[in-house]
Amino acid sequence: MRKISVLLFLAWVGFLFYAGIALFTSGFLLTRLELTNHSSCQEPPGPGSLPWGSRGEPGACWMASRFSRLVLVLIDALRFDFAQPQLSHVSGEPPVSLPFLGKLGFLQRILEIQPHHARLYQSKVDPPTTTMQRLKALTTGSLPTFIDAGSNFASYAIAEDNLVKQLTSTGRRVVFMGDETWNDLFPGAFSQAFFFPSFDVRDLHTVDNGILEHLYPIMDSGEWDVLITHFLGVDHCGHKHGPHHPEMAKKLSQMDQVIQGLVERLENDTLLVVTGDHGMTTSGNHGGDSELETSAALFLYSPTALFPSAPPEEPEVIPQISLVPTLALLLGLPIPFGNIGEVIAEVFSEVEDSQPHSSTLAQASALHLNAQQVSRFLHTYSAAAQDLQVKELHRLQNLFSKASADYQRLLQSPQGAEAALQTVITELQQFLRGVRAMCIESWARFSLSFLLLHLLAAGIPITTPGPFTVPWQAVSAWAFMATQTFYSTGHQPVFPAIHWHAAFVGVPEGHDFTWLSALLVGTNTFASHILFAVGCPLLLLWPFLCESQGPRKRRQPPGNEAEARVRPEEEEEPLMEMRLRDAPHHFNAALLQLGLKYLFVLGIQILACALAASILRRHLMVWKVFAPKFIFEAMGFIVSSVGLCLGIALVMRVDGAVSSWFRQLVLAQQRAGEQSSLVYTGAGSSAREAQSHLLPPCSQDLLASGTSLFYNSKS
Repeated sequence: MRKISVLLFLAWVGFLFYAGIALFTSGFLLTRLELTNHSSCQEPPGPGSLPWGSRGEPGACWMASRFSRLVLVLIDALRFDFAQPQLSHVSGEPPVSLPFLGKLGFLQRILEIQPHHARLYQSKVDPPTTTMQRLKALTTGSLPTFIDAGSNFASYAIAEDNLVKQLTSTGRRVVFMGDETWNDLFPGAFSQAFFFPSFDVRDLHTVDNGILEHLYPIMDSGEWDVLITHFLGVDHCGHKHGPHHPEMAKKLSQMDQVIQGLVERLENDTLLVVTGDHGMTTSGNHGGDSELETSAALFLYSPTALFPSAPPEEPEVIPQISLVPTLALLLGLPIPFGNIGEVIAEVFSEVEDSQPHSSTLAQASALHLNAQQVSRFLHTYSAAAQDLQVKELHRLQNLFSKASADYQRLLQSPQGAEAALQTVITELQQFLRGVRAMCIESWARFSLSFLLLHLLAAGIPITTPGPFTVPWQAVSAWAFMATQTFYSTGHQPVFPAIHWHAAFVGVPEGHDFTWLSALLVGTNTFASHILFAVGCPLLLLWPFLCESQGPRKRRQPPGNEAEARVRPEEEEEPLMEMRLRDAPHHFNAALLQLGLKYLFVLGIQILACALAASILRRHLMVWKVFAPKFIFEAMGFIVSSVGLCLGIALVMRVDGAVSSWFRQLVLAQQRAGEQSSLVYTGAGSSAREAQSHLLPPCSQDLLASGTSLFYNSKS
């Protein structure tokens, strides 16, 4: 095989693996660009006057605050049907008896007794349905993915604009108690905090009891503006027992008592929000995109009337991220910069005003502020990234421009414009929902694709005839040694464990070569992969280097013993790497065979990681363990495949140089032998001519025979 053919074939096989990795990654590891821009009261989200509700009021931001305090109760994995009442028995059908139904009885009584004060929604969650990604969504209003590419890649802390940051920047006292994940996301953001470990899913009570120990004393003290609690008992019960276990009924009853205790302590300026971050499957797991996993409960309650009408028979389905802009405007805060959620319009109605026009205008004002903020975000994001659909983006911007112009025109003459305001509200809602649908299409389409191209590459035959063969055991051991070296040098397949200090080794302070820092970190992380991949072709030479020196007899085929006795000088077999010169045409094929074997072993490793991440996508630790492991294996495979091609190319280059030198050496030896033969032949002829005059004919014949024999032997 030609050298270029070997390299091209290996590159083609590597491309098949790359295509398989990219195919799987595009559906599993959801990615987007993370912006660090922040909203502020000093910068309105767009041109035009502020809503009528915030004009001239001291301390007003984009919109005048409706509440001065907030109690946010996050019940992890509170599925929507957990908040539903026990269904009544229908004649002709078997009675429905599930342990989790009807356990939030106080919540149901509030909905019935005070329909204008409370509302239950079905919160639609975007995948991935894991706690950390859901907490990001509940505070930023965006669609967090597994990889939020940004400046905080080495930390879990949220760098983009969020509700907690807006609250603290305006001087609000935020108190938290519950899941310690919040400490990773918002380090140092709380005026008081009581964190509890969340890893042990078998423990149903430690976190919840710890919260209850501090909840009511803190609430009664009044030293807070926003109180956030994150209960874990329901989620842990699901992981340990499943939703149909009697323990789930006990946990939900406990949460019902918590809600009752909070409602009894609420003041008129306080809003109560009870929500789940995600749902759970029938087995109690979450992380995927099934209906049960993406369905969570959302309950709003205010001691004063908040809703203009009674709730519908079936609770309204709203996106989970709609809570972010709603809370921001109700509390008098700017909407976080990266929010793409739509405000819950009905909470901005003027309940005490008997004129429906005022309520419609208030809803339109809130939606217009929301749309302005989303339009600003789209403009900034599309300038920094190119992953949004250009045609759809232009259509949505045109829709917003029309709705905004209609809204500004109606502000000038608001009287008698009820129908026109409803049209504006519809257009603004179409814009906001279109933006969310476009972003979901680009960022959060959760699809599992099997690595067909990967399997195709793994199935390529790699048996090549020839005298040089490296056993599978040696190739596998070589690949496993690369992995072992990765761990033994202090690396782990998780992002916080990356040796970021390597970016500054040998680099002067104040440099701005970002690419150099990235190269240093990457080289430090994947040094073992690089070294073992580049050195892999040396496995072909190792058996020759291990041979002991000394004469060895070449095996002769049967029937050639007589010929072997006649030519004994050909019985010795070449030693060590010089045996490559016996069959140089097989050497390139042997390199190809070795390269394919090494790629196959690496491919099996990454395929196993991909299958593990797919099968365990609803596992509690999928985004902390299995997905990062897949990313590191994929990057390691790419680095190893490139290093392998470079190593094979280097060995081929050296082999070509040695072969050229060997051919020159052989030619030089042949020319030297020919010259020696000519010299000896000329010398013998001169001697015979000189001695023919001195010796008799018989002596001359004897001397000629001896001279010929001597010089022939010397030759």
